[in-house]
Formats: sequence, structure tokens, C-alpha cells
Amino acid sequence: MDLTYGDYLKLNQLLSSQSPSSDAHEEMLFIIVHQAYELWFKQIIHELDSVRTLFDAPKVEEKDLGIVVSRLTRVIEIQKLLVSQIQIIETMTPLDFLEFRGYLPGASGFQSKQFRMVENKLGLLSKDRLSYGSCPYHASYTPEDKKLVLETENEPSLFTLVERWLERTPFTEYLDFNFIQVFNETFHKINSEDKEYIATAEGITETERELRLKWNNQAREYVETILDKSKFEQLRSEGKLRLSYKAFISALFINLYRDRPILFMPFKLLEALVDIDEQLSLWRHRHSLMVLRMIGAKIGTGGSSGHEYLASTIEKHSIFKDLFMISSFYIPRSTLPPLSPQVERDLGFAK
Repeated sequence: MDLTYGDYLKLNQLLSSQSPSSDAHEEMLFIIVHQAYELWFKQIIHELDSVRTLFDAPKVEEKDLGIVVSRLTRVIEIQKLLVSQIQIIETMTPLDFLEFRGYLPGASGFQSKQFRMVENKLGLLSKDRLSYGSCPYHASYTPEDKKLVLETENEPSLFTLVERWLERTPFTEYLDFNFIQVFNETFHKINSEDKEYIATAEGITETERELRLKWNNQAREYVETILDKSKFEQLRSEGKLRLSYKAFISALFINLYRDRPILFMPFKLLEALVDIDEQLSLWRHRHSLMVLRMIGAKIGTGGSSGHEYLASTIEKHSIFKDLFMISSFYIPRSTLPPLSPQVERDLGFAK
């Protein structure tokens, strides 16, 4: 007999996995939505593991970057779906939820081992996690699940692998071209011109002038700090930056010169990492609002502080925050420092 649709997908097993603990009508929805989450988490892990395998090599092949970007784009689309699923949960009212909430006092989404594995594989560090209930995030897991989750803390994360790859970017100091030097000179020229314009501009109040001059000075000081390796490392030691200096400079170079053929796929990769982090933040935000709507200020299932904890993780658990900060250094394309002829040739496809 040929393999059937139901046998291939093991539908009998799948569709018999919903066992409500109460007679409440809405509990079936609650179970199915969360089971769907776990299936999508499994797919995200599948994609991340394949990307990490490609990056866990002394050299990342150029031909593999398209595959990596494609798979990370798939992760992003899954994340968008996960955010939108909250709208389905919210078709259940807070009173509907109360009909069965008492049947799951110790069961909580905080206990999703797969979600924690996703965070670890992306690069969220244990020391950067907010604790809830004064316990480590894996405290409620079975010994077997705890072992699986902790193993992902010790694997090279996507953050670490991308950082190593960025550090190998050759073009920031290439033959007679020094990117930091030419960018620094160009930025200061633009900053000085802006300062002069603000100081002499007509039609603005003195209060506005002072404020804009203050912003101009802050921008200059920030760029000077980040481009200075010793100051950069000081900020890194304080936990205000995470990427290494060389990796950050390479990411900046890729972002600014993204239009060069060789740099387009690396740029799309960095953009995908920012999108993944943004979607995680959006999911946490929507989740926290949903929890606030459902239980208000009540303690969350599993003993967490509910909405308060979830809202606090939005910024604290950001993984690729340094890549967001690169836009602080953007200058108009028309003012980009010209590349040396050799670098220009090597960043193109024609040789």
C-alpha cells in the first residue's frame, strides 16, 4: 500500500496530542496555539543549526552566503507568523482564560526548552538573562531537558560565528586603503560643516540652535569613541558593546559599501540578523501586552512576575544590538570616501 498523507505526517499521533485538563471550551485553542509554537521553534532550530554549520569553518564560501540569507529569511517569516498567532490567542477573553487557568498553575511558556535553545543558539548569554523567581531559567526543567538546554550554551552561537567571520573581512585595511582613517576624516568634515551651518542658520531659535549643536557634539564624540580601539574596548569591558572592535568596523564597512557586488550578500546577512532580533523584540512586546490583557498584575503561571518580566526582557535580551547601532555612523552615499582602485576592483565581480 502506498504511503498515505496521514501516515506520512503521522496525523493520528499529532491530532491525539491535545488533552485539555478542563471542560472549558477555550482550552483547546490554548493548547493548539502553543503546540504550533513548539513546531515552529523546532523548524527555527533546524534552520539555525544549518547556518551555524556553514559558518563554523575557517572559511565561509561565498556561494553559501545566499543559502544562509535564504534560511535566515525563512526564520524571519516564521517569527512574523509567531507574532501574528497572538491575535488568535486574543480571541479568547480574560474571563475565558480564567475558566481553565487554575488547571495549569505550574505550567508556563517560560518552561519552553526549545525557545531557550533558540535564544542560546542565536547568542543570548546566560549572564545577560533576567532571572525570574530568583531561579536560573532552566530550574524547572527535567534533568534530561536541562542537559539539552545547557549543551546549547556551550555550542558556538550564531553571534560568535558571525563575529569570527566579520573579523576575517580583509578590506578594512587592504593594501594602501585604510577604512578607519578615511571614514574618520570624512565624518569629521561632514560634522564640522553641519556645525557651521547650525551656528549661522537663520530662522531657528537660540534654544533650538543650542540643542542641535549639542546633538552635533554628541554625535562627534560617540563616533570618536567607537573608532578609537582603546575606548571601544573599555565600553566592551563595561558590557555596553559586545562585538569585537575588528568585527564592528567590518560590519560598518559592509553596511556603508553594501552596493559593491561582493558586499551585497554580507550586507543582507547582517540585515537578516537585525530583523531576527527585531522580530524577537516584537514578539516579546506583543506577548507582554497579551499577558497584561489576560491577567493584569497577577503573578504569571510558573511563578514569574508575568507582564513585568516579559516587558523587561525586550531590551535586556537583545542579541545583535551592536548591529542596530551601526546606523549612528551612516553618512550620505554621495559623501562616502572613495575606495582605492585596487579595492574597487576586488569588490566587483569583473577581474
